[in-house]
Amino acid sequence: MNTPRVVVVITALAATVAMVGCSTPQEESGAAPTGSQEQTGRADEPLMPSPNPENPSDQGYTGPYEVVPDWPKPVSTWPGGEGWTWGSTQAIFVESPNRIFLGMRGLLPELKAREGFGEASEVITADLGAQGPARLLFPVTGAPMRNASVMSPGEVTDLSWSVEGKDYKWEHIITVLDAEGNLVEDWSQWDSLFKPRNMKRAQGRVHKIRISPYDPEKRVWAIDDGNHVIRIFSNDGKELLQTIGTFGEQADDDTHFEGRQNDIAWLPDGTFFVSDGYEGARVVKFDKDGNFLMRWGQRGEEGNEKRPGYFNTVHGIAVDNQRRVYVVDRGNRRIQIFDENGNFLDQWYLGDLSATYNIEITEDQVMWLSDGHGNFKMYKYDLNGRMLYEWGTKGSQIPGELWGVHQFSVDSDGNLYTAEVWGGRSQKFRPRRGVDPRMLVGQPVRAAWK
Repeated sequence: MNTPRVVVVITALAATVAMVGCSTPQEESGAAPTGSQEQTGRADEPLMPSPNPENPSDQGYTGPYEVVPDWPKPVSTWPGGEGWTWGSTQAIFVESPNRIFLGMRGLLPELKAREGFGEASEVITADLGAQGPARLLFPVTGAPMRNASVMSPGEVTDLSWSVEGKDYKWEHIITVLDAEGNLVEDWSQWDSLFKPRNMKRAQGRVHKIRISPYDPEKRVWAIDDGNHVIRIFSNDGKELLQTIGTFGEQADDDTHFEGRQNDIAWLPDGTFFVSDGYEGARVVKFDKDGNFLMRWGQRGEEGNEKRPGYFNTVHGIAVDNQRRVYVVDRGNRRIQIFDENGNFLDQWYLGDLSATYNIEITEDQVMWLSDGHGNFKMYKYDLNGRMLYEWGTKGSQIPGELWGVHQFSVDSDGNLYTAEVWGGRSQKFRPRRGVDPRMLVGQPVRAAWK
C-alpha cells in the first residue's frame, strides 16, 4: 500500500461581524425589564434542564441523544477499503431505518496518531511568513487530525499536487447503509458523473441527497453543485432519469443555475424550489416536471446585508405547511421567509457567529438547523424565529462531537443521522431513554411514502 503523505494546511479566516441596528423587543412589546420578577421566575428553576433524565447533573454534550457505537462500519472493512477512511461526508438522507443514503467526496488515507494524550506523531517545519519558519507538533493536542473538506477533491482548495490512489480515491460517492451501518448498496457506476473536472476548484460532488416527501416513486435527487446540475435517479439507482441545469455551465437564466445550487424543497403538488447558491444569489422555482417558472433574489453586501431579497451564499431551503419558503442567507447570518411567489414576509437574524448549513421543517412545524462552522450546534426554532433549544459540541475525535454537520436526517424510529463535511464522518444518534420528546428532532413530512 502507498504511504499517505501528511499535509498541513494553514488557513487564515477573516471574520466579519454583522451589526444589526433595531429597536429592542422590550421597546416594541412593552415586555418587563430584564431581571424583573415576572421575567425571571424562581431563582432555582433550570433555564435549560439537562437532556439526560437519568442524571440531572449531566452537561449532555450529545443533547437528548446517545451515540450508537460502531455506526457506520469503517470503510477499511469494505472490499478494497483497507488503509482508507471517509472523505468529506456531505450528504445523508434516511428513506427508512434500514436504508440510509450517504454521499461523500471519495476516500482519504487513514491517519493514526500515536497512543497517549498530547503525543505528536511528527515535528513539522512550516513557513509562517514574517515570523519565518516555525516548528509545529502534529497532530495538535485536542484538535482534529485533518479537515476532510479541505483535503477531499471537490472543494476550492488547490489539490493539483495530489495523486489519485495515494492521496485520495474517487470511489463510493453514493452508498446506502442499513440500520447496523453495513454497506448494502454501492452506486459506484455513477462515480464518474460527479468527479471534479479541475482539482484546483470545486467542480463536481454530491452536495446533498433528497427524496421528495410527495413522490410515491421515491426518486433520488443528487445535487451536484460543482457541475451546476441536479440529477434524478430511480430509487434503486439503476437509471438516471433526468438532469436539471446545464452541465459545467452557469448563468442567470431559465436553463442554467446561476452558481453552485445546493438544496431543494417541495410543495405538495411537486413544484419545487432550489437555493442557488454558493456563487449565485437567487431562489429558482420549477414545476413538478423540472420546467423553469420564476426566480427571485439579488446579490447583497456580504456580512452586512439587511435588505429583503438580497443574498450572499444561499445555502438551504425549506417549505412549511402554509407554503412559506424559508431561505438560508448564510453570508448574512439570517433566514429570509417568502411566499411561494417570492414576496418577502420576514427575516430572522441568527447572531454574529451563525453559519447555517442545513434546515429542516418537521411534521410538527418547527425548524431544526445545523450550524456548521460558527457555533457547531443543532438548533430548534419555532416558525416565528424564536430559538427554543440547542445542543452540540465542536470536535471530531470523540463520538458525539460535531464538526461541520452539512446535512441531517431522522428515521421513523426517531434516530438522528448526521453527515460532517469537515469531520469526514457520519454518525447515528438514538434518543435517550425517557427524554423529553420536545428536545428531539421531529419526524419529517413523508406524505406519499410513510
